Amino acid sequence: MRMLARRLLLPGLTALALAATGCSSTSHTGAAEPAAPAPLTPSADGTSQQLDVAAAPQGSPTPAAVSRGDGKGKTEKSSLKVASYDAKSGRAVISTAPEGPTGAPSPGKSPDKAPGKSPEAAKPVAAGDVIASAPAPGAPNGLLAKVTEVVGKTDRGTEVKTAATTLNSVLGDGKADGKVPVDPASVTVEPLMKGVTFSWAKGDGLKFGPEGAKLPLGNLRLDVNASVDTAPDAPASAGASVSGFVQLAPQVEFQYDGTQGGGAGPRGAFLGMSGDWSSQWKLQGRAAASTGAPKRIPFAKLHSSPVIQVGPVPVVVNLDLTCYIQVEADGRVTLDVQQDVKGDFKVGGSYAFGKGWTPVSTSNVQSTPVQATVTATGRVKGALGAEASVGLYGAVGVTADFAPYLRGEADAKATASSDGKTSLTGAWAVYGGFDLSGNLHLQLSLFGTPAFERKIPLGSLNREWALASGNTAR
Repeated sequence: MRMLARRLLLPGLTALALAATGCSSTSHTGAAEPAAPAPLTPSADGTSQQLDVAAAPQGSPTPAAVSRGDGKGKTEKSSLKVASYDAKSGRAVISTAPEGPTGAPSPGKSPDKAPGKSPEAAKPVAAGDVIASAPAPGAPNGLLAKVTEVVGKTDRGTEVKTAATTLNSVLGDGKADGKVPVDPASVTVEPLMKGVTFSWAKGDGLKFGPEGAKLPLGNLRLDVNASVDTAPDAPASAGASVSGFVQLAPQVEFQYDGTQGGGAGPRGAFLGMSGDWSSQWKLQGRAAASTGAPKRIPFAKLHSSPVIQVGPVPVVVNLDLTCYIQVEADGRVTLDVQQDVKGDFKVGGSYAFGKGWTPVSTSNVQSTPVQATVTATGRVKGALGAEASVGLYGAVGVTADFAPYLRGEADAKATASSDGKTSLTGAWAVYGGFDLSGNLHLQLSLFGTPAFERKIPLGSLNREWALASGNTAR
């Protein structure tokens, strides 16, 4: 089994992925903070521009956006592109994208005098200009930068020095509010153990993986069926295994209100991820765990960098999700736990002028009957969780770690199901719940909002409810 050092990034839909377990046909809603995304209020003069929010066009290069430093006009789409970028030096080469299908000038015309030739060809950028680009060579997470100096011409274009800047330098006083589904075909998956498969279904009918034909459009799914480490000296009959799936349909939520709130920054902003989530999993055997730190078993890492078009500006969103199974046990306990969860989730950060950044993290889920069997005296807790992160242009903005779990206690042997079926010997108890933690990060100041001094916690949140319990004579 190959393990990869755990990265809290995300991680965490997805968790990124937010869900919880509960009694049969019962909903459970959790919220780390009751705040909602900052409302986009109209500006005083009513002149602010409403910017559309949509997925970047597929099948063709995404045009860069340029805001000129001379103060004239609005940010506009450009024929410029980032030919290369060196993150260490901050130097970039800016060139002009080919015009027309082949980029060749009309017959008999010189390149410099070709009809429709943009002045950008002669002087593509100047000091003070801001360029926003989709992923480019040397900038896999896109580029949002201000030109500080034009170095000179090269055989690939114009070399410039750049410095970091913020979104309000290109979005200005515009307003935007939208949700963009993540294309499941754009998600890359790195299995961290054997027995992991990936499937998805797109809205245009494309499907991938063994479960693709069964998935609702826009969904992606991870299936795992693998053995895990067993406790020392455990008999062969106590071999541990995990099986099940995680299924979700993530979408990016983006809001921006650049109208002045009385200060230098925007009036409001929101960045987050939301969507539908379902999971079904089973953990059996005598997994290796002891009193102390829980044993976390990551089984897959997912990554996507969708480009959303906010007016003329390509905004690169970075999503990371690491799915894991976690086992915590006191003593040598043989367990058989399973759960089936469905619901929705939202995690993100909301900004309002005068109030600053506020975490937003909610989930509303339902669970079907669950079961936990614990053999031998002790306690056990099994969770299927996810570490998720949401950021912009490679800078992490929000991280979350969410783990719906089942917990069992017994002094001999107990089997309990939330639908009322039991097989009991001795004292027993079974609980469902979820743990949620995470942070808003300094990089959210990328919107042009004031930077905060330290991470803002989502608030450590735990919800737990009894599923079944009892005591029988021996």
